[in-house]
Amino acid sequence: MIKYKLICQSCKISFDSWFSSSKEFEKLKAKKFLNCHNCNSNKVEKTLMAPRLISNISEKNQIEFKNLKSVKINKKIKEYQKFIKNNFEYVGKNFAYEARTLHYNNKKKERGIYGTASNDEVKELREEGIQAEVIPWINDKTN
Repeated sequence: MIKYKLICQSCKISFDSWFSSSKEFEKLKAKKFLNCHNCNSNKVEKTLMAPRLISNISEKNQIEFKNLKSVKINKKIKEYQKFIKNNFEYVGKNFAYEARTLHYNNKKKERGIYGTASNDEVKELREEGIQAEVIPWINDKTN
């Protein structure tokens, strides 16, 4: 299929039309089967057209955009990680125990902690009224 921009030489209106091929357009024009839908004149001609090329550029741009977005998100997560490491105490896999100790033992001074906990442990902490958040963590794999 090919799309042509056509112009009527009588009323000067332009319109688009589809043809199965360029030969089909020429055949219909020779038989005077092409008519202007406005004035019904058969003096219809093709106008200059720029070809529309289909390429994967837009798809490549989308992939590059997604990769750029992913890089920005990872950078922001690493900034949060740096802040947490500098301002909170790492308690490792003892997170749930340490969180409960801080929550229920009023003698200890309040301190921020971070560590590892399962989804079930985090759910239980929240049910007990202990504030705990899950954040994504990116392990540094630099050699």
